[in-house]
Amino acid sequence: MDLLDRAAELRRLHDAPELLTVVNVWDPSGARVVSDQRGCRAIATASHAIAAAHGYPDGEQIPLDLVLTATGRIVDAVDLPVTADLEAGYGDSETTVRRAISLGVVGGNIEDEMVPLADAVERMSGAIRAGAAEGVEFVLNARTDAYARAGDRDPDDVFADAVERGQAFLDVGATCVFVPGVRDAEIIGRLVEAIGERKVSVLVGPGSPSLAELTDLGVARVSCGPWAHRHTLNALADLATGLLAGTGEIPAGTRPLG
Repeated sequence: MDLLDRAAELRRLHDAPELLTVVNVWDPSGARVVSDQRGCRAIATASHAIAAAHGYPDGEQIPLDLVLTATGRIVDAVDLPVTADLEAGYGDSETTVRRAISLGVVGGNIEDEMVPLADAVERMSGAIRAGAAEGVEFVLNARTDAYARAGDRDPDDVFADAVERGQAFLDVGATCVFVPGVRDAEIIGRLVEAIGERKVSVLVGPGSPSLAELTDLGVARVSCGPWAHRHTLNALADLATGLLAGTGEIPAGTRPLG
């Protein structure tokens, strides 16, 4: 698929009635492994995992050039739409998204970090402008950190913030509203009702509702963010522990993937 075809396909996957599940990757070998699995329709990157793989903490501590180089290699490794985790836009969401599109990225996350609403809306607008400037319908998974940064705030205020911000991001052209940090099915259902069916994206991890439940609730998209990376490192730690203790072995059936 060429760039425009990938963008159109990613948008179609968000608009379709089926839940879009993306498994987040951080390097080309992982991208190829995931893309080869039955049911994989798009690839997503994980900012936390890419940063960690390069020895940096999450939160835009890794140089943007490194992020884009890693992301471009992932794009080149697969023949599927790639949506990139671009954190908060690295100070200039429009320029960052244009650079990502030039590498073949057709969608992405931009975080609001709970900055004042007008500033957050401008970040999202910048991503949409970037797509228009590049002639691509960029699929923006606009992230609000209302729940991720809720702390001990009143739950009603947190919910109201998530809805207000989500609606504002959709108004400027976002395809979907990403609300990490919420795992309660009842709250997710309320968010879908308030923001729109097939307009809410959530992060799954231990203790999350099942994919079947999320489908029934009208969620558009689920991703696993850093959890794929953590799961992989757990497997590596377990292997290393056994081998270094002299009691472990390479599991039978280990496949030469990647």
